[in-house]
Amino acid sequence: MIDIRAITKQFPGVVALKDVSFDVRPGEFHSICGENGAGKSTLMKILSGVITSYEGQLIVREQPAAFRGTRDAEQAGISIIHQELNLVEQLSAAANIFLGRERRRGLAFLDDRAMEREAAELFQQLECEVRPSQPVGELRVGDQQLVEIAKALSLKSEILIMDEPT
Repeated sequence: MIDIRAITKQFPGVVALKDVSFDVRPGEFHSICGENGAGKSTLMKILSGVITSYEGQLIVREQPAAFRGTRDAEQAGISIIHQELNLVEQLSAAANIFLGRERRRGLAFLDDRAMEREAAELFQQLECEVRPSQPVGELRVGDQQLVEIAKALSLKSEILIMDEPT
């Protein structure tokens, strides 16, 4: 499904990753462990298209991949849940899940009911009691993390990367 071959990433004065190689096949779970500064988050950002400049090669479904950004990674079936929450506190849980990918009725109107219905289904899959209409700023941090997970699941990605999910 995805092959990581000889990935090296340097920042000024720092080698963040050196010759990292491994593969991920359907149904597998992988955990990457290491101390702070070991390059875990850098690798996740490369795999999800956040970092686009590096040495080495990514192969997705046996095809070379050169992501120009996160949209390219998402189109390739890769989603990431970053360790930093990326939510708009004033918006509802449903609005955060579909931000930038809003469901519409016709050309101009948002379909809030459809987004809330889909969000409720995602929260049911996660077995959590987050209300889709609730502003995320009112949620506990653990529930905000569940909104991030629901957002990634809504993309129907084949590869889900979780950067420090605890």
